[in-house]
Amino acid sequence: MPPAALSAIPGRRAASRYDRLDALRGLALVWMAVFHFCFDLATFRLIDANFYADPLWTTQRTAILSLFLLCAGAGQAVAAAQQQSWPRFWRRWVQIAGCALLVSAGSALMFPKSWISFGVLHGMALMLIAARLLAPLRGWLWPLGLAVVLLPQWVAHPVFDSRWTNWVGLATHKPVTEDYVPLFPWLGVMLWGLAATQALLARRPGWLTGALARPATPLAVLGRWSLSFYMVHQPVLIGALMLALQLR
Repeated sequence: MPPAALSAIPGRRAASRYDRLDALRGLALVWMAVFHFCFDLATFRLIDANFYADPLWTTQRTAILSLFLLCAGAGQAVAAAQQQSWPRFWRRWVQIAGCALLVSAGSALMFPKSWISFGVLHGMALMLIAARLLAPLRGWLWPLGLAVVLLPQWVAHPVFDSRWTNWVGLATHKPVTEDYVPLFPWLGVMLWGLAATQALLARRPGWLTGALARPATPLAVLGRWSLSFYMVHQPVLIGALMLALQLR
């Protein structure tokens, strides 16, 4: 299960970044890396942990992914407020989509029976487009997000069970895969992040633009390189573990 990060404010100039939002994303990255390191330890049978059924791990997975999607929605609110152009949006989107394809290829080599066909980067690639198009709804994003979150509990059909259709999120059962982030219900979380940040920008902008505490500065720096960090952290962690096992 690799819940992941990406820079949710594509195309922004460094001088206009919101350090507090970057730091929040950086915190999610650190949490994700610790989670994945434990996952790798379990994969190499160095610890006894069930990441697919134990609530200790499944709850963390949900929390980490939710935090990333909230940050991604926040980033789209900031981008819209700064009147980001579609060409700049698409330049970042191509990077995300390309990395999603690399994740699928890499996971197919490591987990051929449970490779990632629609994980967090695949999901975010589609969700970011939806969030940008839906941003003008503003306050209506709250009930829309709720409907998106709840819909999989009300609607499910076997037609959505295949790898070609399970990306929608209305499957009758969870597919066998190392990461699965379908549009329903996860788009709803991103829409809430979008709506909440729009409200903050309109009523409490200081909560986003205020100074960042010095100890949190490294988190803000990390948060600006989230997509790069996501793509390299697992190869580094797995490589380090393999090396350690060879040397011991």
